[in-house]
Amino acid sequence: MTTDITLEVTGQTTLMPFLISSLKKKSRDNIKSLLRNRQVLVNGEPVTQFNHELKPGDSITISATRHTTGVMARNMRLVYEDEHLVVIDKNAGLLSMASDNEKYLTAYNILSTYVKSQKPSNRIFIVHRLDRDTSGLMMFARSKKVQSLLQRNWKQNVTSRTYVALVEGEVTEPEGVIKSYIYESRSLVMHSTRNPEKGELAITRFRRIKSGKDYSLLEVTLETGKKNQIRLHMQELGHSIAGDRKYGASSSPIGRLGLHASVLAFVHPVTGKEMRFESKIPAKFRRMV
Repeated sequence: MTTDITLEVTGQTTLMPFLISSLKKKSRDNIKSLLRNRQVLVNGEPVTQFNHELKPGDSITISATRHTTGVMARNMRLVYEDEHLVVIDKNAGLLSMASDNEKYLTAYNILSTYVKSQKPSNRIFIVHRLDRDTSGLMMFARSKKVQSLLQRNWKQNVTSRTYVALVEGEVTEPEGVIKSYIYESRSLVMHSTRNPEKGELAITRFRRIKSGKDYSLLEVTLETGKKNQIRLHMQELGHSIAGDRKYGASSSPIGRLGLHASVLAFVHPVTGKEMRFESKIPAKFRRMV
């Protein structure tokens, strides 16, 4: 189904008999799947109960796309899904997966609940992470096999990971490359060094989008994907990310970390198709420059 279907109820009935009589090309299992996936809307609201009572004048919409739960809608946007993987646009403030302090309100748990609502045996698997305070595009696998394919061939499969960073100060260089070696201290703090024997190579490219007296907007591309890499490299550049007190920022003008994962491009691990997803620069970022 590629377009929404809207139907009008003319008599007193319940939802399942109405759908069976109206959607003659759909089997009972197909209709149950539509209900589970929150694709049946009664007067604009998703309904999952097959015995929901209908009255004359009710408007029934069969949506071509799945509708997310309230918790999901408040914390992330579902960008793409197929039987192998899911791409989301995560809000700032949401953990990718559980930590010692937060076990439940995570992208992983919310997405797990969503896929299990489609079928109880469905599972979701972490492929990569975004920091809690970073917003933007993330990918999850729907099987252990796909997770393994993506992680094992990450550098070959992922063709672009681009971020937008709101940084402190006026960046005068139109573009540049930052190379260093990143390591984690015993206190679990990430550090950058020029000594190749102390850490792992990290390479970050940046391009100036717009520059102002107090803040600048940069497009940042990762050639490697080390923990806190962009945050460390922006500090090293002398332009810490706005709101990033951990890595040298002195201000927090937008009430969050000024980092957004804006582009995720990769070769689909099963179909071989080139996939590219983009997320708009947050309006708060643009207003600062």
